[in-house]
Amino acid sequence: MENRGLDPVPDHERTGRVRALFPTWATANMTVLLLTVGAGLTVFNGLNFWQVLVVAVTAPVLSFGLVGLVSIAGKRGGAPGMALSRAVFGQRGNHLPGALLWVARWGWETLNAVTGSYALLAVLDLAFGIRSSHPLVLVTLTAFVAGSFLVSGLGIRALRLCSRTSAWLFAGAGLLVLVHLIGASPWHAVLGRPPGPAAMMVAGIGTLAAGGISWVPSAPDFARYLPRSASGRVMVAATVGGALVTVLPLVMMGAVMAVSSPRLAVTKDPVAFIGELLPGWISVPYLLTAVVGMMLINAMSMYSAGFVAQTLGFAVPRAWAVGVNAAISLLLGGALMLVARSFLDTFLSFLTLLGVTFSAWIGVFGVDLLRGRVYDSAALMDTAPGSGYWYAAGFSRQAVGAWGAALVVGLLLTDVEWFTGPLAASWTGRHGLGWAATILVAAGVYGALPRPADGTGGTVTRF
Repeated sequence: MENRGLDPVPDHERTGRVRALFPTWATANMTVLLLTVGAGLTVFNGLNFWQVLVVAVTAPVLSFGLVGLVSIAGKRGGAPGMALSRAVFGQRGNHLPGALLWVARWGWETLNAVTGSYALLAVLDLAFGIRSSHPLVLVTLTAFVAGSFLVSGLGIRALRLCSRTSAWLFAGAGLLVLVHLIGASPWHAVLGRPPGPAAMMVAGIGTLAAGGISWVPSAPDFARYLPRSASGRVMVAATVGGALVTVLPLVMMGAVMAVSSPRLAVTKDPVAFIGELLPGWISVPYLLTAVVGMMLINAMSMYSAGFVAQTLGFAVPRAWAVGVNAAISLLLGGALMLVARSFLDTFLSFLTLLGVTFSAWIGVFGVDLLRGRVYDSAALMDTAPGSGYWYAAGFSRQAVGAWGAALVVGLLLTDVEWFTGPLAASWTGRHGLGWAATILVAAGVYGALPRPADGTGGTVTRF
């Protein structure tokens, strides 16, 4: 069991391998929701096979390229992402993005818990004829969240081991689905679809990439055990490669399925619908491995959320901090499964808001990283007034100001179920690129401002 919390990992404990990032980020994308997204690219965006292929390659390269770049901060500082963020925003200023990122984690974990529970319900129905009911929904949701909590509570070694194992299992099950689709799909109709508007490709990239960038603030959490000598280029390559081997086939399979079964793009229960599209000897093992994959996605998110809770001042051990998020996702997941009318609309709305929330932090943190930030371990953990990262009254005014300005711009460009910004009808807003504009605004504003002087004796240097 991992007992280390926010405190930076000393050099003698940095025994991780860069190659471990590959199965980690492959596992982070093992969700059948990507099948639904792929179906949406065909049904709603009107894209043909080759256009979906471009989207399915471009989006993970962009989003997980950012994940790989920010993971370099974990190698440099040896601490979780939101602990390193103290050096950028200040000990108190870091609470502002930290609180929003923590709430965003609630939503991410809730959606994954709901999808995993749907998968369990589908397996029970397909294999044993057990129909869904409200009590059974709550039982499967509780079991899923409990499994996620167990793995995340054990810590990084358990996550690494489970990621390696699940990556192979999911790949084997996915290969069965792929072979079935090759033989059963109406390829004349699939390949004969006319191309859709280029603007819809841009919108598809924006939507798919928004989910990927949600992992950017968590990237250092899974790289902090790497030695300082680890190659940054190899880290980025392993991160992008792991994402691609999962995102690409899942999105493409969803697009192919949607040609003959367009309801895949709109069904409230996408997992059960997928089970109906496949023969039982494929659907049951595939959904079982999908349950494992989605449970590990939730475990990874809870693992990071525990660190965020600690940076916000929850003076509890890491495992207990993880438990807070587990309880929240259980409550919200039950409400979503029993009350929500449209699963897909809820999911897409959440992805959009998620992208804005994370993007404002990414722009500021990324510029600070590119400026050559070297982290002071003692200052990261010292939250008292006058500490190395205290700045002015605990706030880095430049970082907090750039973050706030970018967040406002992102919301102005946002259009979801519950909120429509005044700039949502602009080209950027219509094409789901609010997250990209948010990153650029945050990076531009923070980069244009003078670098704040900290109290660590000059821990910010140029390359």
